[in-house]
Amino acid sequence: MAKSKSWSTRALENLHVPLWLIKDTSWMMQWKLLGTLMVIPTLTVAFWIVWKTRNQSIMWVNVAVCCWIAANSTWMLGEFFKWNYLPFSLAFFISGALAMFRFTAKQSLN
Repeated sequence: MAKSKSWSTRALENLHVPLWLIKDTSWMMQWKLLGTLMVIPTLTVAFWIVWKTRNQSIMWVNVAVCCWIAANSTWMLGEFFKWNYLPFSLAFFISGALAMFRFTAKQSLN
């Protein structure tokens, strides 16, 4: 039986960075359609990285990255479409900070 090909965490991170850059560049350039569409693959790859690291302590850093992207995407969409994004972005930012706190606390206990 052939060995199934699986993306390494490093390969996913290398894919994730350009997706994020395209999303944020689209935001800066006010390219609403591309920026909006880029939220989906950027968050999908971020969550995939969380899933791949779910049994490692680094997972909490990756959860924080997902929260950051969610906050950033909410902010972008709010600016694009004139929504009140602040409470939602703030909730994601705080969640990311809590995930980092969890990671840091666990690391200092080890």
